Amino acid sequence: MANYRVLVSDPISEKGVEALRSAPGITVDVKTGMSPDELLAVIGDYHGLVIRSETKVTPAVFDAAKNLKAIGRAGVGVDNIDRDSATDHGVVVMNTPSGNTISTAEHAFALMLALARNIGPAHTSMVAGKWDRKIYGGVEMFGKRLAILGMGRIGTEFAKRAQAFGMTVVAYDPFLTAARAQSLKVELAATADEALKGADVVTLHIPMTAETKHIMNAERIALMNPGALIVNCARGGLVDEAAAKASIDAGHLAGIALDVYEVEPPPADFPLFSAKKTVFTPHLGASTAEAQENVGIEVAIQIKDFLLTGEIRNAVNMPNLDAKTLESVGPYLDLANSLGKLLSKIAPAQCDAIRVSYLGPVSELDTELVTRKILTGYLASASHEAQVNLINAPAIAKAHGIVVSESTVALHTNCTELIEVSAVKGNEVTTVAGTFFGNSARIVHIAGHYVETSQTGRFLFVENDDRPGIVGVIGTSLGEAQVNIANMALSRNTETKSAVTVIEVDNEPSSALLESLRATPGILRVLSFEL
Repeated sequence: MANYRVLVSDPISEKGVEALRSAPGITVDVKTGMSPDELLAVIGDYHGLVIRSETKVTPAVFDAAKNLKAIGRAGVGVDNIDRDSATDHGVVVMNTPSGNTISTAEHAFALMLALARNIGPAHTSMVAGKWDRKIYGGVEMFGKRLAILGMGRIGTEFAKRAQAFGMTVVAYDPFLTAARAQSLKVELAATADEALKGADVVTLHIPMTAETKHIMNAERIALMNPGALIVNCARGGLVDEAAAKASIDAGHLAGIALDVYEVEPPPADFPLFSAKKTVFTPHLGASTAEAQENVGIEVAIQIKDFLLTGEIRNAVNMPNLDAKTLESVGPYLDLANSLGKLLSKIAPAQCDAIRVSYLGPVSELDTELVTRKILTGYLASASHEAQVNLINAPAIAKAHGIVVSESTVALHTNCTELIEVSAVKGNEVTTVAGTFFGNSARIVHIAGHYVETSQTGRFLFVENDDRPGIVGVIGTSLGEAQVNIANMALSRNTETKSAVTVIEVDNEPSSALLESLRATPGILRVLSFEL
């Protein structure tokens, strides 16, 4: 059994650490509070890394992490991980989006209520010995129009609580369907602007991207009703903090509650500190005992399952590969890998494109993982990328200028199911294909010839003129060299007057034998390879 080493570099719950330590084949080291240089010095020894927000996983860390296979983030945000470098180095990055859902939703809701009822300043006034009942009157949430930007897990939980308070909820999320919105009993907005128009409160539950940065700018704040409130427990930078301050000062926006900031921690001269109606907390959305334990256990189990079984959940740089997905696409992955390897052996170097076509039941599955496996097999041989895997295969293909495409159109065949892969270089197209006969995967097409051979083993591929005697020469040569033939497949192309012989052999042919065959009149190409 392989022995994997996992480094826990930020504090997680002890139950999470124990979930890793109890797994056979996994050794765990807990080293929190390391400096960047200390992390660089040790990371090369580890196959897994568990972090929270303190550890910064930079390109330099990935360069030093020669054995690293997976990073688990105990939490949602992965801003402290260079995802491009992770993908380039073939490291899967997983987060824990569900562990702190309730915690964050409750905190955001608490901030909204605290802002609406002036809880913070009223408390400060009280402990200062004052009794300012008239100054700190608030507003009810009942009947108010709430805009939710982002209807993932947290946004959905917030909506449930808002509905219980009698609020009217309108939601914007580019992935929210009309049917889903109806089931959640929320009004679906086509754009963020539509959701914000006439809103009394907005709460943000979206990721921080180039498109969402300052989504709450001056123009969108102006769309809300006078006296509106903003709540942000998602990511810093979603709110244009200067615009919010200006709107509060102008009397349009009544107040803002923030748990996250564009710069964390915010500086002492943070403009909103002097605004009239505000509530601030220091990034506490996930800071409950329950949430910390949940995400610690969840991330530990995800790292354990990936290292021991290959199962991938909640990955941010590749599709999930859970047990259900493995069951449905698993049988195709080995065939896909063999087809990619085979194509790399027989196609010209430096191809421009890889085209993958699916026919039959496989075309009805999510084929992204199958295509990635084809690329993995192809690139591992064609580009000598020792670290190529399911995670970085598309990025490596792109870096090599290879255009990858998928379709459900395959060549004419009697097969009811087929995976066809073509390498394109200029006007030259080289194609291989495979299928299943029962539970047995078979290669059935190689470079214009219909053959039937195994998807694994050591092979001799011979392309020759279609004339008598060639097969005899090949067989005699192999026999004299003590190379035993396990299986042989022949195919003729009457249009090109050529033929191929695909021979599965028990032992590797010598260089001298290969050169002798290549020198034989009528033999056009001889390749020896292992799948």
